[in-house]
Amino acid sequence: MTGITIVNVGYRSTNYWVISAGASRLLVDLGWPGMMGEMKANLKRMDIPLHEIRYALATHYHIDHAGLAQEFKDAGVPLLALDVQVRAIPLMSRWIKPQERFTEIALHDNVVISCAESRALLKRIGIDGEILYTPGHSDDSVSLLLDNGAAFIGDLTGPEAISVEDAAVVIASWRLLRERGATTVYPGHGPIRPLAR
Repeated sequence: MTGITIVNVGYRSTNYWVISAGASRLLVDLGWPGMMGEMKANLKRMDIPLHEIRYALATHYHIDHAGLAQEFKDAGVPLLALDVQVRAIPLMSRWIKPQERFTEIALHDNVVISCAESRALLKRIGIDGEILYTPGHSDDSVSLLLDNGAAFIGDLTGPEAISVEDAAVVIASWRLLRERGATTVYPGHGPIRPLAR
């Protein structure tokens, strides 16, 4: 996995990560609803052409992580969804306020795969890694784990911050990431950090 770069194009306290293998890119987490202008400005500022983004992946279907999913699709970027996320996609609109200018996500044209199929799909765009099912923050949470140890976890609750979450589920998700080689955490909010042992 030579030549992989990671750029944060986030705004409004949320990180949105672009993983690039040359001119082939994957966007992890998809922006707040109604803020495509801000997202496009950040992509342009970081010299990331929208047409080079091969897939858009939401770590989970909450408004700050998937709010622009349909706008990306309308701009020609396919939405990559895991089979464990499909039922959560239409439920997201329950939490949207009218002033947030959310565009409903169409379900018929998404690229739906299983976690087991993720490595082959990522390899086709030059990225060595896999997508893992990591519930804890939500039942539809997934993490992208690159073979270099970078783990894009969305809002996976830290073991030290468990409150209303099911502790056993959260701990099992972190254990899976460690067992698969995660060394560095790229969270949905806050700074990049080493994965605590």
